[in-house]
Formats: sequence, C-alpha cells, structure tokens
Amino acid sequence: MISTHLRTHVVRPEKGRIPKSLVILLHGLGADGRDLVGLSAPWRDFLPDTVFVAPDAPFPCDMSPGGYQWFSLREWTPESILAGVKSASVIVQDLIDAQCKAFDIPHARTALVGFSQGTMMSLYAGPRHKERLAGVLGYSGALVGGDDLMTQNENIIHRIPIHLVHGGADDVIPASAWTHARDTLVAAGFPVSGHITPGLPHGIDDAGTESGGSFLAEILIP
Repeated sequence: MISTHLRTHVVRPEKGRIPKSLVILLHGLGADGRDLVGLSAPWRDFLPDTVFVAPDAPFPCDMSPGGYQWFSLREWTPESILAGVKSASVIVQDLIDAQCKAFDIPHARTALVGFSQGTMMSLYAGPRHKERLAGVLGYSGALVGGDDLMTQNENIIHRIPIHLVHGGADDVIPASAWTHARDTLVAAGFPVSGHITPGLPHGIDDAGTESGGSFLAEILIP
C-alpha cells in the first residue's frame, strides 16, 4: 500500500543514543517532509532520545508543482475537506504503525506534529488511532470532523493531549480556526494547551517552536 512506501526524511538521536520516542511530522499543502524535519534541531535539547520522521505526503500537489499534498484543496468546502481528511487518514494510520514498528517504539511514546494541512491530518488521525498516542502538536491548522468527538467513547476516540499554536495575522487559515479547535476539543474532554501569537502570519516562529518542544517533552519523556 502507498502508506508504507512514503518517502521519509529521518533524523535519529546522536550516535550512541537509543531512540526512546518518536515524532512524526506532517507537512502542509505544497511542501514536503523537508519543510518540517528541521524542527528536530531546536527540539534536540528537549528530546535527545527521539527519532524524527517527516514523510512526503502521498500525492503530488495539484496547486503547487513540485510539492505534495495529503488531499486536494481545490474544492474548499467542509464536505470535500472532511472526505479528503478521512481518506488520507488511512494512510497516516498505516504510517504511524510502520514507523513504530521500524524503530521499535510504542505508540504511547509517539506524537504527531502538523503544520497547516498536516495539522488537519494530525488532529483527525491522532485521536482516532487504534492505539493511544502520546499527543498532537498542531501549528496553523484547523480541526476537521470535530462534530463526532463528543459522541464517541474512549474505545474509538482517545482524548490525548493537544497543543495548538496559531498566528494572529494568518491569512491562509484564520486564527478563528484555533479558537474553534480549542473550544470543540475542550468540550469533548481533551486536555488542550497552546496560544495565538499576535502579528504572526502563516508560519512557525521561535516562541511557537519553544512551546511546542516543551509540550513534546512533557508528553514523551516519563
């Protein structure tokens, strides 16, 4: 299946250190895994025994030649986006299992990190994975399919820790998406943290990198 053959960009712990936790980074529309794997550098101090895996999304981007996408956003409707997230979620679920097996790391020591479209994927796939993950860190994204979170029990939805960071001046996905995601997740019983950074456009700044690294250390280091 395509989900087990995604090209991945991997950063392992320094020589002599055995990986004890796993961070999977899901990039945004039109990018590739190299776009996020560099976060491993500032996070190394937080997570010295972590392996970072950043896959290229499975499909060529239909809006940005040379990049990749998890699903098409040509039709920007709630129905189309939900269908795309659901379909790609199967690929992400298989990716998680394959990487946990490859590095012999339990799901409970595995976190998803997303940016933009990758956050949409992480927030959908993470809580719905058959094995409980450590948590989800999402940058500049949105919650898709949140309506069923409160109606599903713990056997279907794992209410894992979520940390959300968004730019107040984001003109791609407005900061109101952060508020909607936080309010929906909190109402569904998820522990949610994070912040909106005033004046920040669609991207990740040093403050977001630091707060994200601190969050990952909290959920991944016993």
